[in-house]
Amino acid sequence: MTDRLPHPLRSDALDNRGRILDAARALFATEGLNVPMREIARHAGVGPATLYRRFPTKQMLATEAFADEMRACHVLVDEGLAEPDPWRGFCLVIEKTCELHARSRGFTEAFMSTFPDAMDFAAERAYALKSIAELAHRAKDAGHLRPDFVLDDLILMLMANRGIHTTSKATRVAASRRFAGLVIQAFRASPQHSPLPPVARLAPPAPGKIM
Repeated sequence: MTDRLPHPLRSDALDNRGRILDAARALFATEGLNVPMREIARHAGVGPATLYRRFPTKQMLATEAFADEMRACHVLVDEGLAEPDPWRGFCLVIEKTCELHARSRGFTEAFMSTFPDAMDFAAERAYALKSIAELAHRAKDAGHLRPDFVLDDLILMLMANRGIHTTSKATRVAASRRFAGLVIQAFRASPQHSPLPPVARLAPPAPGKIM
């Protein structure tokens, strides 16, 4: 045999790769995709050259860092499509999508971006949007989703959900769950006041005001 098998990464290279991805996930989650690559390298404890050798572009790094989130997104839209009641399936997708995106600001930015150098990511994004559009069509036919809903409303929802800023991830997720409840009521064809998830305390009440 003359062809050489690809050499596995050395243990130190694997360690560096793992630290880079951990640092990227943490910084993307709190600061979004605008965090500089040098900052990611610093948090990972590696030099910029090591970072760029493993991930030549931020698009490649983000695609790898958010691979788990993209798989989770794929699974949740499949769950929605498999639900016999299309409205329940649609609500499930809204609730789980908001929570998934609330856990990482960077994932929302990456999801709503088109990375020409990361076709797998773009394909997963297209699959998710196509699946949600199909689910919305079913929910409309069943008479539960308002007829003027369009897919752009989902993007608007994600942009608004991304605007929830708190120092605590748990509080951000709780606020996102309540936001999803409000969104679902707004998307419903006929108004129906269902109980909302618990309030997430985002700011202290004004003096003398009981909430």
